Amino acid sequence: MPAGLDRIDIKLLRLLQEDGRLTNAELAQRVSVSPATCHRRTQRLIAQGTIRGVRARVAPRAVDRGALVMVGVVLDRSTPESFGAFERAVAKLRFILDCHLVAGDFDYFLKIRVGEMADFNRIHGEQLIGLPGVRQTRTFFVMKEVVDDAPLDF
Repeated sequence: MPAGLDRIDIKLLRLLQEDGRLTNAELAQRVSVSPATCHRRTQRLIAQGTIRGVRARVAPRAVDRGALVMVGVVLDRSTPESFGAFERAVAKLRFILDCHLVAGDFDYFLKIRVGEMADFNRIHGEQLIGLPGVRQTRTFFVMKEVVDDAPLDF
């Protein structure tokens, strides 16, 4: 069991991962504690950062973001300053869903959703290649999403 979490905390986390719309009363009933205890525990999990937030999972196609693109980025230098400049710039771009520093052939992997390839082509030409320190990008258009945003297994 993860440090600082007991079986009730784990149960709460699993239930909320499955359905973040459960009411406090429903949660309390499912984990066999009082609503007050459930509320206190949930607030503690939020305060300590175990629960980072609750939000709706929007169907990408419903909002014209059905094309998923993964982009590998290689920077021209591997220094803390160049990594910092790149990360600060990426954090400002709302179309980037995820940015991960990785080991291997690339320095970063970006996850981007767009309506269609032409949208990505515009973003790539106008913004991505102009990010600080970018030497090379390699684009992967996702053909099929087999598993996406799965709940954590714990």
